[in-house]
Amino acid sequence: MNVKYEDDRRICERSARLVLLLALRDVVPGAKVRLEHSIGYGVYMTVTGVNLTAALVRRIEERMHNIVERDLPIVKSRITSAQAMEYFRAQGQEDTVRLLAYRKYQHFDVYTCDGLSEYFYGDMVPSTGAVSQFALRFYYPGMVLLLPGEDLSGPPAPFVERPQLMRAYVEAEASSRILRCENAADLNDIIARGETRTFIRVNEAMQERAIAQIAERIVARGARVVFVAGPSSSGKTTFAQRLSTQLRVSGRRPVAISLDNYYLNRELVPIGEDGKPDLECLESIDVPLFNEQLVELLDGREVELPMYSFLTKRRMEKGVKMRVDDDQILIVEGIHGLNDALSADIPSEYKYRIYVSALTQLNLDCHNRIRTTDVRLMRRMVRDHRTRHTSVLETLRMWDNVRTGEEKYIFPYQERADVMFNSSLLYEIAVLKKYAYSLLKSVGRDDPYYTRSRRLIKFLNYFLDCDEEDEIPPTSILREFIGGCTFYGE
Repeated sequence: MNVKYEDDRRICERSARLVLLLALRDVVPGAKVRLEHSIGYGVYMTVTGVNLTAALVRRIEERMHNIVERDLPIVKSRITSAQAMEYFRAQGQEDTVRLLAYRKYQHFDVYTCDGLSEYFYGDMVPSTGAVSQFALRFYYPGMVLLLPGEDLSGPPAPFVERPQLMRAYVEAEASSRILRCENAADLNDIIARGETRTFIRVNEAMQERAIAQIAERIVARGARVVFVAGPSSSGKTTFAQRLSTQLRVSGRRPVAISLDNYYLNRELVPIGEDGKPDLECLESIDVPLFNEQLVELLDGREVELPMYSFLTKRRMEKGVKMRVDDDQILIVEGIHGLNDALSADIPSEYKYRIYVSALTQLNLDCHNRIRTTDVRLMRRMVRDHRTRHTSVLETLRMWDNVRTGEEKYIFPYQERADVMFNSSLLYEIAVLKKYAYSLLKSVGRDDPYYTRSRRLIKFLNYFLDCDEEDEIPPTSILREFIGGCTFYGE
């Protein structure tokens, strides 16, 4: 994955969405679509104002192909704030009107094709003929716009059902509705009305209840080993700490094991495609030793856990001795936790697998979704600048390799989780803006990551600042990134 690939993929998706909106207008006038979230290489969406069926979805897809064949021009133009809001109000897109009302600039760029104007924050292809590869699939109660996989010029990637992920998103969307915060304007309204403190408290309480429920399931199952996995900056470390607290409430004494200490000496780590040691692959871990010691611990025997030095990139001579009692639960955090090969010697009934990810449930408006990867990138940017003095350019440079590793070693195993935990907080973007905005502004025009930084800046401009940061609990997952987390002595 690289900068150009990521940018091209987003252009491809935005343009296909415009073609879809044109087709929907022609086939089902008056119907409204809401983009919900990614599912594989596709985008899941719901449609209101019509009873969606497989036959109707096929008609919409046929119309999309017809629009592509006509190769209609997509024209970018700049209009005033008043003109934009008047147009979108006439289209019944009140969510877009409310969104634009919070943007501080007095002009907007819109894309027009065949008499339909839409607002997208990002570039588009010049004409519909460039949107050549896509498919539309009915997936009750909505539909999925399927797009090409790794090869953007290839056919649309096949649909792969992900029931665990879909369930997690449904729960996230239900929470958004309960809190009456489904888009950026909703969050801005809450901040503008001075209701932020209550909103933060309820957000945090809902997460704490979810963690408590997971702890109850672990105890009910009688699991002895809990694996916590997930992509970068999903809040795995803080989640594991909060889960430990809830397990103690249930009378268990959890103890943590870090997979990082099972890294092989650097000269034994496999070399990746970039010619550098691949620390993301499972083969970089001493899996046989991990399995052997896990069995011994569960059997009540004392073992000497290894200790790894990231300074010398080698295992230390002396480790740490540990014994596990019957009322203790091992918590193992690491990206390979859902891969059965990591703990092949341990029967499934002893294990409980948790997938942690920031599944952002907010939209900008119905036609512009907020990508979970963008929020995770800002989390990492803020945290690494604060704790490691890493520049924003270095974070942006590393992010592509991080994303590649996730695609290979994390996402393929997410459906094996016993439960998915959503670490996203509805208020967090308004808080992250305070920290990320200036970092992104420091990226120069000549830098290869300028386009990405400008896109994120444009995205953050839609949100009001949140000044009630002192209301965020010291054990909040967001504290892992902005600082002030008592788990780490900050």
